Amino acid sequence: MPALAVKSLYKIFGSRTDEAMRRLASGAPRAEALAGLPATAAVIDANFEVRPGEIFVVMGLSGSGKSTLIRMLNGLLRPTRGSVQVDGVELTTLKPAALRKLRREKISMVFQHFALMPHRTVLENAGYALEVAGLPKAERRERALDALRMVGLEEWADNLPHDLSGGMRQRVGLARALAAGTDILLMDEAFSALDPLIRREIQDQLLELQAELGKTIIFITHDLNEAMRLGDRIAVMRDGRIVQIGTAEEILTDPANGYVAQFVADVDRTRILTAASVMEKPHHVLDVNAGPRVAAKALRESQTSVVYVTGPMKRFLGTVTEDEVLRALREGHPNLDGYVSTERVRTVTADTAVADLFADCAESQHPVAVLDDRGRLAGVIPRITLLSALASATPESVAAVEKAAIPAQPDVELVAAKGEPA
Repeated sequence: MPALAVKSLYKIFGSRTDEAMRRLASGAPRAEALAGLPATAAVIDANFEVRPGEIFVVMGLSGSGKSTLIRMLNGLLRPTRGSVQVDGVELTTLKPAALRKLRREKISMVFQHFALMPHRTVLENAGYALEVAGLPKAERRERALDALRMVGLEEWADNLPHDLSGGMRQRVGLARALAAGTDILLMDEAFSALDPLIRREIQDQLLELQAELGKTIIFITHDLNEAMRLGDRIAVMRDGRIVQIGTAEEILTDPANGYVAQFVADVDRTRILTAASVMEKPHHVLDVNAGPRVAAKALRESQTSVVYVTGPMKRFLGTVTEDEVLRALREGHPNLDGYVSTERVRTVTADTAVADLFADCAESQHPVAVLDDRGRLAGVIPRITLLSALASATPESVAAVEKAAIPAQPDVELVAAKGEPA
């Protein structure tokens, strides 16, 4: 079951909403569809599901409808039409008392402008939701202190908010949401009031906390870089509609329309794309137990000077070169064991950012080997493949490649299948 599911959700302000929805259903642009009607459509036919433990980012420019959307996800705004389910419970039909109970137990919110009470201490602010829920003072103090420890503010527990910097006050807001103990966090432009350096620090802290706690987070932002850095998946909104949902890589490499393509045009691909997204899939892999004649045949047919070798459980062992294959033939060795080397090729994990591949390519005599989480060969990255990934890179990234002075590498590199006749 998804942690949160949204189906056919609309929010239209004004009158004649039925006529407005009928016109909007045609798919016409918002301004055109509502021309002459006393109505404003903030959210139009939104549909998505958020998985437990996922950071789901809703991104859009001002006026796209993202803040209206998040206010419907916790019942602050009633939708004109549609469904919002939280852990299978239909939120839109709940009576006020049941809605308040669901908010206390299921959903917490972190606001853009901190929303701290200036006359209460940091500890009291962090535990405020627990006070409203009626928890005993000792218990809410303990839970609030635990939350402050998570965000690094335990020593500031007795201070007032005006003693804190903007970044620290936002951490108090985050601690308040964590202290509530809910599984779902809604974050509405939570970091946009912070300066860039502090903003990045808070982003890092959120990712660290998420790795530890596994909350379900719906994060609203107008900042593309923030969306791509934080989001497991991203929903792009325009004029009230969700125009694309996907991972950062999917949106960057396969934009749904010209608007999304223009939106991501200036993104540094080397910071978003990973080794897995640019590698070439090996056609065959040479097993270490294959004979040197199999290796010689692979070298001859692929017209390369190196082949890649795996061992038990398909784990990557290294490479053998033409010279080593010839030596194995001369020595009459039945397989390649003892001739495999890891010195000539660098390995990276599949989730390594393209920006971090340059040094490995510079130091590797042969195309870099990409390994999965079990140490198996998932693909290879020749020099030409890495350079093609720089098509939309920043000048700084291109300069990094030039500085690395990546040596020429063979563009074709693999291998013979296990079991070919020796």
